[in-house]
Amino acid sequence: MRRIIPILVTLSLLGAACAGSDPEAAADTAVEDLVDDAADSAAVADDAVSDDANESAPVSTSPDKPADVAFPGEAPEELEVNVLIPGDGPESELGDTVIVDYIGVRSLDGVEFDNSYDRGMPFAVGPLGEAQVIAGWNDGLIGVQAGAQLQLDIPSKLAYGEAARSETIRENEPLTFVIDIRSIIKPPDPADAPTESGVETSEGATELSFEDLIEGDGGVLEEGQTAVFHLVLFRADNGVELDSTWTDEPIQIPMDPTGFPALVQGMPGMGVGGRRAITAPPSLAFGDEGNPTIGLPADTDVVIVVDLVGAY
Repeated sequence: MRRIIPILVTLSLLGAACAGSDPEAAADTAVEDLVDDAADSAAVADDAVSDDANESAPVSTSPDKPADVAFPGEAPEELEVNVLIPGDGPESELGDTVIVDYIGVRSLDGVEFDNSYDRGMPFAVGPLGEAQVIAGWNDGLIGVQAGAQLQLDIPSKLAYGEAARSETIRENEPLTFVIDIRSIIKPPDPADAPTESGVETSEGATELSFEDLIEGDGGVLEEGQTAVFHLVLFRADNGVELDSTWTDEPIQIPMDPTGFPALVQGMPGMGVGGRRAITAPPSLAFGDEGNPTIGLPADTDVVIVVDLVGAY
């Protein structure tokens, strides 16, 4: 899960030059800030299910958070998986990454110790079977489907065992989680990454354009949703590749008007499983100065080839 940091570095490079003044300095600042924020958020999420338990839940309350968890009131002897709301589509397998929201409570008395809803940041668990989370998650998230809600009642031997993690998670503490499955992501094969932009060269573009290279047959990405995707960035004038996320976990960003313009304007309407080439002028990408950090000259259009692997 710590692989989220290099992915966010790549994404921050995409957005850094929108500030417009000194591209290289802006990129450095954006990278440092975003990596720090990502690391802090990932650490909070990891606390609930990996090495260091978070002692208190977030203060704010999300309307999406389950209001009442039917905790068992006794310690389960084995992992119990109960599907509360069925999902659809392919089931998760070993090696997949599952994007989830969750709330965690003590199984014995229902005391909440953490949730992702209030942070507004779903949590990536992967690769399943080897994810750096408690064993009850690695086992319990196999065979789930996107859109499902499930409850995991986890004995302490598959959680933190004999060691106390905080005042809330005590020694030999069984844990209960209600989990919403947002998306299931198959491991990327770098051999499937696009090696060319797939569209005509562009110089001096004044507006955004896009072309679907592969039509997706899954759910359609809508404004306001979060997109899960891989991208390859090309210079639009000569087709030279500048950057790619295909060797890492996919990027997740909301389709929010305040986001990187070329992506949030060019991606809605894609179907999951689709590939789209987005051609963007500097004003909707890196600004007139370009971005020397990734080899993009000033006043240069870009093509972002996006593969949409999930949406929620």
